[in-house]
Amino acid sequence: MAESTKPTTLKPTLGLLDGTMIVAGSMIGSGIFIVSADITRNVGSAGWLIFVWAITGFMTLSAAVSYGELSGMYPKAGGQYVYLKEAYNPLTGFLYGWSFFAVIQTGTIAAVGVAFSKFAGYFFPPLELKDENILFALGSFKVYYAQIVSIILIIFLTYVNTRGIEGGKWIQRIFTFTKLFSLFGLIILGLLIAANGEVWKHNWMDAWNIHRLIQDKGTEAITGSSPIMGLAVLGAIAAAMTGSIFSSDAWNNVTFVAGEMKNPKRNIGLSLFLGTLIITVIYVSANLMYLSVMPLDQIASAHQDRVAVGAARIIFGNVGTYVIAVMIMISTFGCNNGLILAGARVYYTMAQDGLFFEKAGKLNKNAVPGWALWAQCVVAAVLCLSGKYGDLLDMISFVAVFFYALTVLGIFVLRRKQPNVERPYKAFAYPLLPAIYITLALIFCVALIIQKPLYATWGAVIVLVGIPLYYVAVSRKNS
Repeated sequence: MAESTKPTTLKPTLGLLDGTMIVAGSMIGSGIFIVSADITRNVGSAGWLIFVWAITGFMTLSAAVSYGELSGMYPKAGGQYVYLKEAYNPLTGFLYGWSFFAVIQTGTIAAVGVAFSKFAGYFFPPLELKDENILFALGSFKVYYAQIVSIILIIFLTYVNTRGIEGGKWIQRIFTFTKLFSLFGLIILGLLIAANGEVWKHNWMDAWNIHRLIQDKGTEAITGSSPIMGLAVLGAIAAAMTGSIFSSDAWNNVTFVAGEMKNPKRNIGLSLFLGTLIITVIYVSANLMYLSVMPLDQIASAHQDRVAVGAARIIFGNVGTYVIAVMIMISTFGCNNGLILAGARVYYTMAQDGLFFEKAGKLNKNAVPGWALWAQCVVAAVLCLSGKYGDLLDMISFVAVFFYALTVLGIFVLRRKQPNVERPYKAFAYPLLPAIYITLALIFCVALIIQKPLYATWGAVIVLVGIPLYYVAVSRKNS
């Protein structure tokens, strides 16, 4: 009897503000505080550092405004999975959904969870990822206290989101507003109080000489550089962009909750544009602030890549370390809430199509896909224990950008296949802007294959494993 009283449809309770907070909150994790160090080592100059962030922002905005057309055509839960299925076929949609479940969303949740624990280590030293903080080890497999705390965080946020959309919505609002104001405050204080004209001038003296900086792994100091020539320039930029793309990823999460958005045909497209625009401005401004207070070598050699910690120490003194630690904990907490909230809606829609576990397609008494949320939690927890966060990020970047390009290409396909479907929005500057995005995305993927073939190959393998799984799902559906 209780089973029959469960809701059968998602409740539209999210407005434009909530959608924008999901976009912005899911994008800002720990990346902007860290990855500029690795980007700087790959490109070696201030101009190219800003270029990497600017081109990533341009790509993100281009894709977001292009997705506005798709979200208006198909305002339903599942977002990108639905767009790929409609543009191509169910297999393509499934391969995205499978990759999303196996590594894209769950891997991001794991990496962001571990980042939360690592920065909590400033206040609780046992959470630092050091050998003296191992909980237990089996041969080469080690489990750190930080990983356990990460899993507890993921479990807690999953539980909150199984209690209904309202709890997740308010966490997203509060934590996203807090980190937006904190980041704007850090940028403004850095530019107004701590900016050093001599440092800025020195950083921009040789701004467009692209070269790789060589770091001593023991001391973390920059010991030299090597020139980058010819096609290797594309490889260096692609390697640098893995960090900026990871930091800018998850902007599409709002499309997954379309079934819970009020007026989704209008609000999803606007949320995508507003959220990605805000974050692009913040990311480029933050890096300009880093360049105004820290010499380039210090950015590249920041301890454990924690560039923002170095900048905050210059701005606030020694207390700056703790200021940034709190900011990152707030940021990663809110980021993971958005990722967890949105991700389960993809598996829910796949299950509705008979292409995922049947229980994932059921709503609990709080009108949310509870089983799908817990399944996502389990996979993210396993990835937390893997310890391969850097490898995961490279695989995530390759697979995610490939599917973004395929989805934007779907706009061209659908204009031919379904010319009469209502389009409340049309892709901005079509066909030029979508074509530019597809070109840049494919260049990035090819360059990453050349630069980091192992991780790109593993990313491709994960996608291809989905082919036999799809046919197994179809046979079970038809039996």
